[in-house]
Parts: sequence; structure tokens; C-alpha cells
Amino acid sequence: MLLLHCKCAFLQFIYKRNKMFNIVIFGAPGSGKGTQSDNLIKNYGLFHISTGDVLRDHIKRGTDLGKIADSFISQGQLIPDDLMVSILANVLDANEETKKGVIFDGFPRTINQAKALKTMLAERGAKVNVVVGLEVDEDELIDRLIKRGKESGRSDDNLETIKKRLIVYHNQTSPLRDYYISEKKYLRVQGTGSVEAIFANMKAEIDKLL
Repeated sequence: MLLLHCKCAFLQFIYKRNKMFNIVIFGAPGSGKGTQSDNLIKNYGLFHISTGDVLRDHIKRGTDLGKIADSFISQGQLIPDDLMVSILANVLDANEETKKGVIFDGFPRTINQAKALKTMLAERGAKVNVVVGLEVDEDELIDRLIKRGKESGRSDDNLETIKKRLIVYHNQTSPLRDYYISEKKYLRVQGTGSVEAIFANMKAEIDKLL
């Protein structure tokens, strides 16, 4: 009953504003973005775009895009900006469900990507409403990713590639935190503790914006 009430309140808000409500979920690899994205989807009925899932699907199917993406991902590198922006634009335009709002999971990862996302959404009469930043200590991140690799068999969750990914994150992605703080979009969330407690803190802050 409570879940139904939350969804109804959110949909009423969207109806009144007649605009998308878009969330960027932000954090280092292993910070829990995918898990908390699932919770946000269940509570707010948003469309989930995980760039990682999109790219892994192409890799699994052996598409040309998948082969290009794999050459970067296997080395712990980021996908070129223009390629990612094009992929996201296609996903947005091909799915009617995105009209209510989107959770962007794994994008943007650089300031240039953030600016490109801002432009792409503005062209569709929308914007990023809030950036949820899951903040977790690096030792915890490494432990989580190694455990995930053992459980899932993901080839990029090995210690060598994890360290490369974290270096890339610190050099190229973490500056986004300051960018979104300057844009007054950033919501800091402590990413350690139980999944339920982390989400409760996140939800309490997001609800203030609705």
C-alpha cells in the first residue's frame, strides 16, 4: 500500500510538471549503483538505462559496437564520448517509457559527457534533476568487485583490471562530483551499510525534490 502511494505521488508530480524527472546515479565501480538503481525503479517507476548493461549486451551478441566496446572495457578504459552519447540518444528515443523519467546508471563519466547529456536532454525539453553520489572507501570497493567477479564470472572484475578502472575513475570521473556540486545537482549518499539503510537515506532526500 505504501509503495502504491509513493508511485501515485510521484506520477502526480510528473503530470503536474509535464516533464521528465531524471536521476544520475554516480559512484566508483562497486559502489552499488546497480543495486540502488533497482530500488529507485521500484519506488519511482523510472526507466533504467545502464550503459554497462547496454554495452555488455552488444559484446555478448558480437555486434560491431560490442567488439569496439570490448577493446576498451577489457583494458579498463572508458568508451569514447561520442559513441556513448549516440547510444543513449537512441535508447531514449526508442523507448516511450523514458518520457516519465530515467535513471542514468554508468553515464556520464566525464565532464564532457555531462555537458553532452545536458545538451541532449535540453533538446528534449528535459534536464538532470539530481545526481545521487554513492561514496565508498576504495578498499571496500576492491573487496566488493573481487567478490562480484567470483560470483558473476565477469571478466573485468579481476584485481588488475579493477585497479585500472579505479585509476580511470579518479582521473576522469571523480571530477564530475565537483562539476555537479557547482550545478547544485549533487546529493551525497554514504554508500556503506545495509542496502536498505542506504536506500532509505537516499529516498528521504529525493522525496524532498518531488
